[in-house]
Amino acid sequence: MFQKIINGSVRLVQRWLPEPFIFAIVLTLVAAVVAIPVCQQTPIEVLGNWGGGIWNLLSFAMQMALVLVCGATLAAAPVIKRGITILAQIPKTPPAAIAIVTAVSALACWLNWGFGLIVGVIFAKEIARTLRGVDYRLLIASAYSGFVVWHAGLSGSIPLTMATPGDALTTATNGILTDPVPVSQTILNIHNLAMVALVTLAIVTVNTLMHPKPAEVVSIEPSLLAEPEPEPRTKATTPAERLENSRILGWIIALVGLGYLVLKLGFGGGTLDLNSVIMMFLFTGIILHGSPVAYVRAFGKAATGASGILLQFPFYAGIMGIITGVGASGISLGTVLSNACISISTPLTYPLLTFLCAAILNMFVPSGGGHWAIQAPIMFAAGADLGVDHGLTGIAIAWGDAWTNLIQPFWALPALAIAKLNAKDIMGFCLIDLLVTGVVICGGLLVWAI
Repeated sequence: MFQKIINGSVRLVQRWLPEPFIFAIVLTLVAAVVAIPVCQQTPIEVLGNWGGGIWNLLSFAMQMALVLVCGATLAAAPVIKRGITILAQIPKTPPAAIAIVTAVSALACWLNWGFGLIVGVIFAKEIARTLRGVDYRLLIASAYSGFVVWHAGLSGSIPLTMATPGDALTTATNGILTDPVPVSQTILNIHNLAMVALVTLAIVTVNTLMHPKPAEVVSIEPSLLAEPEPEPRTKATTPAERLENSRILGWIIALVGLGYLVLKLGFGGGTLDLNSVIMMFLFTGIILHGSPVAYVRAFGKAATGASGILLQFPFYAGIMGIITGVGASGISLGTVLSNACISISTPLTYPLLTFLCAAILNMFVPSGGGHWAIQAPIMFAAGADLGVDHGLTGIAIAWGDAWTNLIQPFWALPALAIAKLNAKDIMGFCLIDLLVTGVVICGGLLVWAI
């Protein structure tokens, strides 16, 4: 019975899910069509909101691209790749392979979403090279499913934004958050850590159970798993080449960068914000790659995985413009959705409904920064009125943003490019993960709110 449900889910996605860029275009049209009657806006007003929003996330898009590329470059470091190769020898059966890929991906995504997204699929490909009988689609889906915990982890943009002091925090929340909320109240809160552990356990179990019978396994041609030969190292013969290959130069700049982070976080009273995470992975990557030129080459290869972000982010920023934009009526689509959530909330149900509201918005705006812009001015004020802890409100938004990424193909693009698959190949499995993790997350938020 369970296998029939999985097969039905896979067929459903194969039939109805378009290419991610087409998905973004369709969502743009849906948001525009809904905004006209619901927000009493004219088509010209909606068009103006869309065009005015397209370039509003350039700064955040750059941060997201750097998180992804720096994480991917770190995952490509020789010492990391050697570790992946050793780990790939551990599983001896297909179910064991699915379980360990899911667990490793979830842990890595919790540490850094860009690193986890890439290292998970690299690990999955390495297992596919060495282990026969494992379903390649499910293996990659398992690597991607760990992404569901990213926004509750150390690179979660909303918790890190909440932990960053400054006038921007007060402005974004309409004066509700005048002081930063430390990560001890969000990411490192015992309730959040328990939710991360339970969600990880749930996807490990479900993904393992989803592995098809041997007769139904879909493998991949070994030629598609081949890695390009590494560029041979040549002896430096000029001063310029010696500088490019100098480990000392790489170590100096890396230690300068990491030293600044120690000064900022350890002695300067700073907090672990998004920029700090990017710097940490950037300079650690330079050290692990050994020389500046080796890092440059690896960075260049990793940058191709950010092409989907660079292409689609302006369109999702445009959708955010539609959702947040107002016309003569003074009503925005984001406000309508958020107020609908607030109107039926109690102190107990508010985090749960905030999570579901964020999950719906994430289908249209798959960006933590976008969610912050839409929901922070409304949800923190309503949460304060109901007596809900600010950390819980922020984490509820963060979990909602991460949850529906399981069926929103935008963030799967880099992993799919490495795996040489398309979104239709893995999203049927991810749909099952969505249903199971949704139950776990909702239960966790209700327990936290009690």
